[in-house]
Amino acid sequence: MRDAARMRAAFAAEWIKIRTVRSTLWTLLLSLVVSVGLGILVGHSMSASFAGMDRERQENFDPVEAGFLGLTVGQIALVVFGVLQIGAEYTSGTIRGSLLAVPRRGLFYGAKVAATMLTALVFSLFTVYITFFAAQWALGPQGVPLGDPGVLRATLGAWAYLTLMCAFSIGVATMLRSTALTLGIMIPLLFLNSQGLGNVPKIRTVAQFLPDQAGAVMMRVVTVDESFITHRDFGPGTALVILLAWTAAALVGGLMALRRRDP
Repeated sequence: MRDAARMRAAFAAEWIKIRTVRSTLWTLLLSLVVSVGLGILVGHSMSASFAGMDRERQENFDPVEAGFLGLTVGQIALVVFGVLQIGAEYTSGTIRGSLLAVPRRGLFYGAKVAATMLTALVFSLFTVYITFFAAQWALGPQGVPLGDPGVLRATLGAWAYLTLMCAFSIGVATMLRSTALTLGIMIPLLFLNSQGLGNVPKIRTVAQFLPDQAGAVMMRVVTVDESFITHRDFGPGTALVILLAWTAAALVGGLMALRRRDP
């Protein structure tokens, strides 16, 4: 009972930190605006150009994946949110005060991860479904309803992906103990891998197992042909396992780093 009370108190303290920092609201709102805005722009663009696509591209066109292209950019703001929850404490030096208030580092870390993930879980739910409906509306005749086969699964995959990427960023930031360094590594990796490296044949064999590539598979409904550029060697179920493994490894690494090193 005493441990449960301590966990509740530590969680409440972390929740107060999240909701009283101005950057939290603005960062999350930025993620929503970018995701929805780009989803609508991409939807209109795809709808207008669909008739001019070659047959292969039309057959492999995935309206859900196309509508979620905005999430690949909007997720950056959510990653920043996760990084700031622990990185800002190291940058400002408040980590010392936090550990004085909660000396058990595992308890402190667990409460921070839980509060951050709960926030990301709720916010990602709204972001994913607002983006989905807005993008499908913009796609017009090429859009699909939520009830079509595989669509609900893909939207749930997108929800899980955004939440887990936020948790992954917390673990990486805790290991590196630097907001700037963490973002300097993660943002280029997400952009370069999603926008190019993940589609280079010789690099794709390995790059396809990185977190953002697993997320792309989770958000897809259409199974593309092996010759198509976005083909991956696994399905949504395996992709979720891959993403969970990356997230667990990052969080465990963060906990080990927090326990072994002084702030």
